[in-house]
Amino acid sequence: MRNLTLLTDLYQLTMMNGYAETDMADREAVFDLFYRPAPGLDFAIVAGIEQAIDYINNLHFDESDIAYLRSLNLFGEKFFERIKKFRFTGDMYALREGEMIYPYEPIVTIKAPLFEAQLIETALLNIINHQTLIATKAMKMANETTGAISEFGLRRAQGPDAGLYGARAAMIGGCSSTSNVLAGKMFDIKISGTHAHSWVMSFSEEIEAFRAYAKLNPDTCLLLVDTYDTLKSGVPNAIKVFDELKANGHKPLGIRLDSGDLAYLSKRAREMLDKAGHTEAKIFASGDIDEHIIATLNAQGAKIDVWGIGTKLITSAPRPALGGVYKLAEIQNGNGEWEPRMKFSDTPEKITNPGFKTIYRIYDEKGMAAADLIALRGEEIDTTKPLTIFHPIETWKKTTFEKYSIRELPVCVFERGKQVYKVPTLKETIEFAKQSKGEFYEEYKRLINPHVYKIDLSDNLYDLRKALIIKNQK
Repeated sequence: MRNLTLLTDLYQLTMMNGYAETDMADREAVFDLFYRPAPGLDFAIVAGIEQAIDYINNLHFDESDIAYLRSLNLFGEKFFERIKKFRFTGDMYALREGEMIYPYEPIVTIKAPLFEAQLIETALLNIINHQTLIATKAMKMANETTGAISEFGLRRAQGPDAGLYGARAAMIGGCSSTSNVLAGKMFDIKISGTHAHSWVMSFSEEIEAFRAYAKLNPDTCLLLVDTYDTLKSGVPNAIKVFDELKANGHKPLGIRLDSGDLAYLSKRAREMLDKAGHTEAKIFASGDIDEHIIATLNAQGAKIDVWGIGTKLITSAPRPALGGVYKLAEIQNGNGEWEPRMKFSDTPEKITNPGFKTIYRIYDEKGMAAADLIALRGEEIDTTKPLTIFHPIETWKKTTFEKYSIRELPVCVFERGKQVYKVPTLKETIEFAKQSKGEFYEEYKRLINPHVYKIDLSDNLYDLRKALIIKNQK
């Protein structure tokens, strides 16, 4: 991975300079990276952790970086002495990629000297915000269909990196392939694609274009049938070519619809293909599709086997940002004692949770996810005793678990600057994402008005938060 050390906001560097000048640089601090509630983001699928690990492992200021920063005339010599030998020496805890999580739950927790922890904020948010957003969008789409989804948003992505890492995240979220060839090479994921309308239009007759393509791709023949007239020429011509392929011992793959009334056209095309004996030919559909369109088409009985989705997946339309933030939760004072920190705001959604935290997932007697408990790190839960949780704001809302199990979600990734976590392969991550999604009842994942998943603060964390609120009001 290329050196992304200067992929940061200027104010991170000016704060680092300030910490150096005020002798605060070596104070240990705890920061949490999490996302706030937003419409359409009732839950999220974690992605981008592997790239975040690569980023931290490659942190260093090279000579050209230092020369550039000197040219700005903004920083003192204490700052430059530190960045000459800069390496990450702290701890990092993170949720596994593919984990299903909720607002305010720390996706990443950093415990490191303030000088180091401050630098990495921007890049971590850049990496994790984007991939988590795209993985979540893909999961919502995949959850609305039993068919496969192919990601092909490269031409509509916000730049090459968004296209590449968006394709990776889409696989974690539930896509089965991508049109992005470089992503296929980089991440060892399946690539797919057929031909465009320009292929058909470059021949004098549609049937000629289909026959030429079938000759070149006899066992993977997928024909785009809506260049001229889908039902009057496209599908009939595809059937003729499929008949010829079958006569020569080949099995056609199917047809693709890219425009028009996809419910009506797919049903009619299915009838025509079946009547002609091509019951195994699949129908692919594309054309500004999102999870809501998939749900609507399925409700109308559309006969679509594979969905090709580009723009609205790779840009996560209409929600273009996750809204992840990185907030200080605890810091050492001048005597080395730990002090919790909490951000206050007139906007309730911007109030943070203090302390060095972890997350426990609570499973009911059926082994299904029933609630999450955000706790202070080191707190233990005795599963032989009943556990009562309550709504952090509407405290009269309570649930008691009698028969349950728990799982601590964060894993230790870096310990004193050394990577201690073995990064799974992307294929392993994809399988873990399926497992994580499968732990939740469908009511929590539905597209419209999902059932509210219970998130509680442990008693100790709740009391700490309450004490800081009272202290701030004095």
